[in-house]
This record gives sequence, C-alpha cells and structure tokens, in this order.
Amino acid sequence: MALLEIASLAKSFRREPVLADISLRANAGEIVVVFGPSGTGKTVLLRLIAGLEEPTSGQIAIDNRDMADVPPEQRGVGMAFQNFALFPHMTAFENIASPLRALNGNGGVTAGVGKVAKLLKIDHVLGHAPRELSNGQKQRTSLARALAASPKILLLDDPLRNVDAKLRFEMRLELPKLLRQSGSAVLYVTQDYKEAMALADRIAVLLGGAFEQVAAPEEIYNAPHSLAVARLFGDPAINVAEGRIETAADGVRLALADAALPIDPAFRVHAGRTVTAGIRPEAVVIARDGGPLSAVVEAVTPLNERTVLLLKAASGWEFLASLPSSGEAIPEAGGRVHAGIRPAGLHLFDRESGRRLAVNGREG
Repeated sequence: MALLEIASLAKSFRREPVLADISLRANAGEIVVVFGPSGTGKTVLLRLIAGLEEPTSGQIAIDNRDMADVPPEQRGVGMAFQNFALFPHMTAFENIASPLRALNGNGGVTAGVGKVAKLLKIDHVLGHAPRELSNGQKQRTSLARALAASPKILLLDDPLRNVDAKLRFEMRLELPKLLRQSGSAVLYVTQDYKEAMALADRIAVLLGGAFEQVAAPEEIYNAPHSLAVARLFGDPAINVAEGRIETAADGVRLALADAALPIDPAFRVHAGRTVTAGIRPEAVVIARDGGPLSAVVEAVTPLNERTVLLLKAASGWEFLASLPSSGEAIPEAGGRVHAGIRPAGLHLFDRESGRRLAVNGREG
C-alpha cells in the first residue's frame, strides 16, 4: 500500500485552474521528483498535500487515510522550503527541535536533534542563530527540521535552489541515501532537470496543470511521452526537425533535411506521414566522409568533457552535435562533415499533438 495516494486532484484560484486531474502514488522510502518549469503548480501541489491549501476537488490519502478535514499538524507531513523558512529568533537546535516539541513535549528532544544533526553534519552549529549560518548550513537545518519528527511524508520545495553550486553538487550525491534512510515517501520539487535525474526513483513531469509523464529517469530521457517532455531534458537541448516516413526496398526511412535516415521497420505503419523528429545531440555521429547528412560546421564550443558543434545541413537546417572532447579529432569551424544518427537518440512525435508516435499498439 502506497503511503501517499493522490486521486483526480484539482485546484483553482478565483476560477483560474492551476492543477487539474492530478493522480500520483508514492511508497515508503521512494523519492518522487515533481519536475517542471516555473509556474506549473509544483509548490501548490505540496501545499495541498501538507494541508496548507484546500483542493477544489479530488482526494489526498496518507497511509490509507483520507486527509479531507485533517489539519496540517495531524497529517504526519514534514516540509522544507526553498527559502529555508527558519525562525530567526531561535538557534539551529531550537529550529530543529520545534516539531519534536510539538509532538512529544520535551521528551527525547536532545537525542532526536543530535541524531539528525549529526547525519546532516551540522551538529557543530546547533547553538548558532540562522543569521550566523551559511546558506548550506541553513539548508541542512531546514531539512533537519523536516526530518526530525520522522514524518510519513516528506515534502521538499526546491531546497537546493539557494545554495552554491559546489554544495548543490555534493547534496545531489548525499541526499538520495539520506532520504531513503528516513523511510518517508518523499516528494521533491525542482526546476533543474539534472537534479531530478540524480535524485529521483521516479520523475513526475508537471506541465499545463497535469502530469505529462511519470516514470523512472532513464525512461523519461530515453522514451519521452511527448516533444514537450523531450525538450525539458538534456543539455544541449534536443534537436527538432520535420520529417516524412517513407518505405524503401531495404526498409523504412525518415526523409529529413535532404537525407534519408534508416528507422525501425515497425514505423512502416506510418508510411507517408509527416512527423516531428527529435534528435539528441549526443546521438549525432560525425565522420569526415560517409553518412546521410552533409553539413558545414558553423561553430565549435568546448564544454569540458564534451564539445558541442553547431552544424548546418545543405537544406539550411541547423542542429547540434555533442561529442566527447577526448575522442577523435574535433572538426574545425568552417569544415564540412557527414553526420549519422544513432537510432536510440531519434524520437518521432505526432506533428499536431506532439505525442510520441505509437507502433504495435504502444509508444515507439
């Protein structure tokens, strides 16, 4: 049984819908990252679960109990905010202790605070006021407060957004283990796709007030349900072009930018159809000669382990290729190359709906 179950949840403000038909389940010890651009309702969803907002319709159940009319303090929910939200007049110790005191009075407070503070490596600053803490220490104190009472549900609202890049990278490595040890069902909000990929057991992509796709990180990246999802993941972003599916004596081809790219024979059912193709930059293979796409190298951008090429095909279509910097010699700007596409990095979408093209009764 899932610890958290959301069914057909909707929320409107002054008749303006923010969330519509949200359904999701999260199990104990599972990290579900709610990912999407700013303004899609991610924080509103957390506030609904915490009981800080009332849903317009739908149901929220925690540990198989309907949360309708259950006040926030009785829901067994811990929450950490992106702006830390620490009590400025309290020490770090008292901030962390506050939910424990609310539940148990003074019993076991010192031991409980000490345990979670040691786990988060802030036991040496427990006597400090928030103004004396670094952003990283504030972030960990906020997280410690959310964890202290061992909540069934842990809601984290972009908690790494206001910390420096180095700490954010370190916390991406440390947080998954820490959160799974808590045993809570975790909903983690972020706008950073790399953070989502690093932390999540599953990613719930929130677009237009509804979940566009809920799946493991690998599936989100390798089999996006729509072009909208595909555009959100990857750096550089996915290349997009219009193409036409055609049949030939030796198989099925995608006619794109004056080239014919071989594709899965299962797409034969869509022969004659114009589609939108999404091509991951790392799936573009470069050769000096040979390859279906002839292109000119417009620009070369080294990015540490990868080098990104801006290429322009004879048709005028511009696309990106991401190559290992330590591999073969990188072409120079102004040179002419030939490109091929690895099939795993080629995604086909319906031109009107943007949905992934289906083959054999499933999304291809």
